[in-house]
This record gives sequence, structure tokens and C-alpha cells, in this order.
Amino acid sequence: MQYKNAHIAILGAGESGVGAAILAKKMENSVWLSDLGTIKEKYKAELQEHQIPFEEGQHTDEKILSADVIIKSPGIPNTAPIIVQAREKGIPVISEIEFASYYTKAKIVGITGSNGKTTTTMLTHHIFKKAGLRVGLAGNVGFSFAKQVALDDMDWYIIELSSFQLEDVVHFRPNIAMVLNISPDHLDRYNYQMSAYVDAKFNITKNMTADDWFIFNADDAMIVQAMGRHKIAAQPAPFSSHKPFEVGGYISNNQLIINLKDQFIMSIYDLALKGKHNAQNSLASSIASRIADIKKEIIRESLADFQNVEHRLEFVARVNGIEFINDSKATNVNSTWYALESMEKQTVWIVGGVDKGNDYTELFDLVKEKVKAIICLGTDNAKIIDAFKDQIETIVEAGSATEAVAWGYRLASKDETVLLSPACASFDLFEDFEDRGNQFKQAVRAL
Repeated sequence: MQYKNAHIAILGAGESGVGAAILAKKMENSVWLSDLGTIKEKYKAELQEHQIPFEEGQHTDEKILSADVIIKSPGIPNTAPIIVQAREKGIPVISEIEFASYYTKAKIVGITGSNGKTTTTMLTHHIFKKAGLRVGLAGNVGFSFAKQVALDDMDWYIIELSSFQLEDVVHFRPNIAMVLNISPDHLDRYNYQMSAYVDAKFNITKNMTADDWFIFNADDAMIVQAMGRHKIAAQPAPFSSHKPFEVGGYISNNQLIINLKDQFIMSIYDLALKGKHNAQNSLASSIASRIADIKKEIIRESLADFQNVEHRLEFVARVNGIEFINDSKATNVNSTWYALESMEKQTVWIVGGVDKGNDYTELFDLVKEKVKAIICLGTDNAKIIDAFKDQIETIVEAGSATEAVAWGYRLASKDETVLLSPACASFDLFEDFEDRGNQFKQAVRAL
């Protein structure tokens, strides 16, 4: 499936929309890009450089609804009026990931899950790059898939895929797919139906064949249940924290064990990424690397020297023996569960922001075991205070990252940790999770 000499309308002028526009133009299509909001200057400059017409602050319906195909930003839900109108008119609506896949012969590793997908995508890319492969990093990280296909096509792409990006899969087919874990997130997008969210994730397997590989977390009940509903043609490669597999990966006696082609073993103490969840991420990346015939010594070296992504359990500084960790990317309860689970010292926990219907009860056991004080960083902290008032004696509120860090420094003692892991979105006090994490780091460095 390829478009040439078609009229293509693109909705959204972020990284994916602009990348799709550049690829569509290169493939000799007529392109119109429209964004309801304001387009960032760097993206305007790219559009002008490639002579792509665009509008911002509005959608001109007649220009969009006369298109042969519409490529939409993952942030635009299928319930948006312009999308509903387009589909009623029979205009195909696809994602940038779908569109880019039409124009490359590269092999694809597609990675999805509720948590850990950015880390696992970056780790897999790190291994493949260290092995000397021509490999691109795309999806929610790196440059857009479409832009890379247009400007410098690769032999492999490691693509982080959200449920939003997977909703509109038609022909997209990864050679290796991973589903790391599934927990409630973005349920407002799916009418609060968990099955609809899970099914969007499982679209990653929709077009796979018996030549492909499906790597999945066999410890995750949601994934195992979903596999019963979805017919998956790819070869299975499960991973587990405790169950052994003849084909797949698992952990036994603190050893990472991969059984694929031959056996690969590595001590979990040698992994750069710490915590049980990161051991699972390392299992998934290692299985993909062995499928791609990457040598064991390259995998071993890469797992040992990988540096984690910014704002995900990122060590910031140690000040008078107190360790500060930035996990601002943890915007849901499940992400924060993983963060708390990996804490090895008594912890002062900074939590709060825009609540996405959070159920904090699943954190109670970890909080009792590991948390000595809670700092609420948000404009409305009532729900958090109510949830933890019987669990923790010390709960304070902060209205800025600077204030939160000052409280953390005051409440933590030497050889303890101050952890920013908000379990909430950031839009009440910050532009986004990156802004929140950067302000936190700045405040720590100012101590």
C-alpha cells in the first residue's frame, strides 16, 4: 500500500505530523497540514523548508474532507468531530506509524506496554546500535518514524508504540513485537472500558505472521487473558520473573536466562538498570536481540553500560548523604508502584498533580514498607491526603518543585532517598512531565 499523486491531509503538527508531511511530500503527494493549536516555531521552519502548506488555530473542513487519506496525530481521538465526519465520508484515517511503514523495507521491533516501554525501546536501540546495525529510534522517542524513512531510511527501527498510535493500525506489521505489561491508563480515551484499551495495545500483533516473533510478559494476567481473545500468528517468546521457558527468558537465582537459539546467562547484579521491573525490561530487550542474531557479548556489554532515559528513575544528586531521584515520567499509579518497588532505602515520596482516576490502594503495602513521609505536589491534594492519612504520619503540601525539594531535604536523613514519582499528570503546575522533572532537578542542584 503506497500513496502517490494523492491529496493527503495531516492533522496535528507535532513530531509525527511534520514527519508524515515531509514523507508524503517526498513521495509526490499534495499535502495540507492543519493544527487546531499553535505550531511550534521549529516545526513551522521545517514545514517552510519543505514547502508544505499549513494552517494553525483552526481546521478548514473542506480542505481536510476533500483528502484521499487523512493522517492524524495520536493525540486526536477517533471521537473528534472532524474524524467522525471523515469516516462517514469513507476517507481512510491512519496514523503516521502506519503511513511510514508503507515506504520502508526495514525490519521493525515494535514495543508497547503501560510502563517501561521508553526504557525498553532505548535499551533495545542501544544494543542494536552497539552491534553495528543501521537502526533508527522512533515512535514516542527519537525522531518520527516517517521523517527517518523520508530523510535517511534504516535497516531496523525500534519503535515505542502507545495505545493511541496502535488504534489506527491497518497494515502495520512489526517483525518483533513486545507487550511488556498492561495496567489501567488513559481509560478516559476508551470510555473507561479496560478491554478497549487492551485491544488497542494488541493491535500490534494484528498483521504478524509465522515468520515474526511476539515477546510478552507471562507474569501479567491482563496480557495472558488478552492472548485468549486475539489470534496471534507470530512465534511466542514469553518472559517471566520466575517461570522457566524452553523458548523465552526468565530469572532464576538472580540470573537473567535467555533460551533462544542457545542459552544466554547474566547476573542481575551486572545490569545497569536496577529493580525487578527493569530486569523484565532487560529480558525483553535481550530476547529481541537474540532473535536479531546479535552476539551474546554485545548484549552483555550493552545491558551493563546502558544509561536510563531522562525523568525515569534518574539519579539527580546526593546532597549530604541524601539521594534525590527524578521519576517525573511516572504519570500513573502503576509506574509509581515500580519506582517504589525498586527503592532500597527509606524514602520521602513526592506525589501529586492531575489525577487520572487513580486508585492508590495498590500502593499501600509498598508505602508502609518503604515511605517515611509524603510530599504532595499539586493544586488539589485532597484525594492523596485522604488515601494515605492512615498509612503515613507525615504528609505535607508543596506548591512548587523548589518547595517540594526543600521539604524533601528537611524530612529525609542521611542514607535515605527523596523520590519524585508523581503517579499523576503534570498540567496543574507544569507544562509537562519534562518541565516538572527539570524544575525538580534544578531545585535539587540549587540546595
